[in-house]
Amino acid sequence: MRLYAVADIHGRFDRMVAIKNNLEMYRPDMLIAAGDITQFRTLSCISELGDLSLPVLAIRGNTDLKRVEYQFALKENIFFLDNRDVTLQGIHFAGASGTIPIPFRSRIAFREAFIWKRLMPLMTPRTILVAHPPPRGCRDRVAGKYHAGCKSLERFIRACQPALLICGHIHEDVGMACLGKTLIVNCAMGPSCEGAIIDIQNGRISAEILKSKGQNQNSC
Repeated sequence: MRLYAVADIHGRFDRMVAIKNNLEMYRPDMLIAAGDITQFRTLSCISELGDLSLPVLAIRGNTDLKRVEYQFALKENIFFLDNRDVTLQGIHFAGASGTIPIPFRSRIAFREAFIWKRLMPLMTPRTILVAHPPPRGCRDRVAGKYHAGCKSLERFIRACQPALLICGHIHEDVGMACLGKTLIVNCAMGPSCEGAIIDIQNGRISAEILKSKGQNQNSC
């Protein structure tokens, strides 16, 4: 099983072009979109995702307004993982939309305790969790020194230990880390990153950050 994971498209044409090029090159089985797909009012990229010939699993980020949920529902290939789970091709996914209220302002902030309480019974050691922010202390540094991740997500992952967390939000610290037994992949798109390729084989997960053209790639 091969996943192509991205976050923070922000409705940008160049990032959609990169996604389509990487889909053609790497031939994944699914596309995971970990929030900030749109930039508040730029919805055209949802139509483009809906036209793809593979399943797309998506959550909302801090720049995705509530109305994107209606757009997701119109697309047969888009599965909206908002505090719910789905099993596709034998892989169990769960997701949480939104982002933390601090240190950044946003229009969407999770009701954190409610969300984690709802997701807790869905977690297994094989679950792939999709959330927009990274957990505190894992690929969450801003300006190279300030941790800006989600503390409650860190506690949740330590308690549940899903196999993998796919996230974004912190553009400055893309890459991979481990939190206990959970592999954390921050795949925020930006000047140096076009997402991540994640391969799952015989229960083993390997990941590779796709650097923008001319950059060295990072694998784990």
